[in-house]
Amino acid sequence: MKSIAAILVGAAALIALLVLSGAYYTVEQTEQVIVTQFGKPVGEPITEPGLHFKKPFIQDVNRIDKRFLEWDGASAAIPTRDKTYIQVATFARWRIEDPKTYFVRLHDERSAQSRLEDILGSETRNAIAKHDLIEIIRTDKNRKPQRDETLKEGLGTIGMLPAIQFGRLKVEEEIRTEAVGKLAEFGISLLDFRIKRVNYNPEVLDRIYQRMISERMQIAQRFRSEGEGESARIAGQRERDLNEIQSKAYWQVQKIRGEADAKAMEIYARAYTQNPQASEFYTFLKTMETYRKIFTKDSTMVLSTDTDLFNLLKRSTPKGPTNTP
Repeated sequence: MKSIAAILVGAAALIALLVLSGAYYTVEQTEQVIVTQFGKPVGEPITEPGLHFKKPFIQDVNRIDKRFLEWDGASAAIPTRDKTYIQVATFARWRIEDPKTYFVRLHDERSAQSRLEDILGSETRNAIAKHDLIEIIRTDKNRKPQRDETLKEGLGTIGMLPAIQFGRLKVEEEIRTEAVGKLAEFGISLLDFRIKRVNYNPEVLDRIYQRMISERMQIAQRFRSEGEGESARIAGQRERDLNEIQSKAYWQVQKIRGEADAKAMEIYARAYTQNPQASEFYTFLKTMETYRKIFTKDSTMVLSTDTDLFNLLKRSTPKGPTNTP
C-alpha cells in the first residue's frame, strides 16, 4: 500500500509540475507576446518584460519581435516618365506597432516581408513612373552641379544637367507617405524608406554611352575649331609682323644708302670742283662708269655723230703716232 501511495504522490507531483510549468512564461525586452486560446488572441498584447502567467494546456504564447526590422527589396526594372528603364534597389526599416492586428492579419514575419514587398514595390513603381530619370538620380533641387569652365561658353546645354522639381528625397518621401497608411492596416509602422541603388538596364547603357560620346565629340570639335582659328590668327599676325619688319628694314637700308650717296656726292663735288683738271677728271670717271653700264661683250650700237655719247667715244679714241722730224 505504501508503494502505491508513493507512486500516486509522485504522479501527482509530476502533474502539478507540468501544470505549473505551463502556467507561466517570461517575456524578453526585445519581444512582445500574444496569448492565444485555441488559436484566437486572448486579452491585450504583453509588452512588458518579466514573468507572466497563462492557462496551461489551452493557451499558447506567440512571441513577436519588438525591435526595428529591416526590409531589402529585390532589384526591379522600372520605366521612368521619359521612357528610360532603370534597375532600382530599395530598402526600408519597420516595426510592429499593433501586435494584435499584426498577428491576426499576418501571423509571422515571413508574411510581413511578403506584404512589404507587395506594397513598397508597387508604390515604388508608381512613383518612378511619374518622374523623369533626373528626378530619381539627383537628391536636391537646390544643388547646382559643377560644370567645367571651358564648357560654359559656346556649347549651349552640352555638359549641363536639366533643372529638377522634386529630387530623389522627395520621391522617397512620396513613396513612404503612400505606403504608411496601407501598412498600418497590418499593424506595421514604416519608419524609413530609401532608394539604395539605381542602375541602367544593359540595353539602355549603349544609348547612354553613344550620347556621351557624341557630346564629347562636339566638345572636341569645338576645341579643335577654336585651335585652328587661333592658329590661323597667329600665322596671320606673324606674316604681318614679318612684312612690317622687312618693310622697316628696307626703308632703313634705303635711307642709309641715300644718306651715304648724298654724302659721297657731296665729297665728290667738293673734290672735283676745286679746279678745271679735277672737273675734267670727274667727267672722265663718270664716262667710264657709263660705258661699263652700257656696253657688254656682245653690244652693237648705232650712234649719230652729234650725240654726246659719240663725242665721248671720239674724244676717248687714241690718236695715231706722230713722225718726228
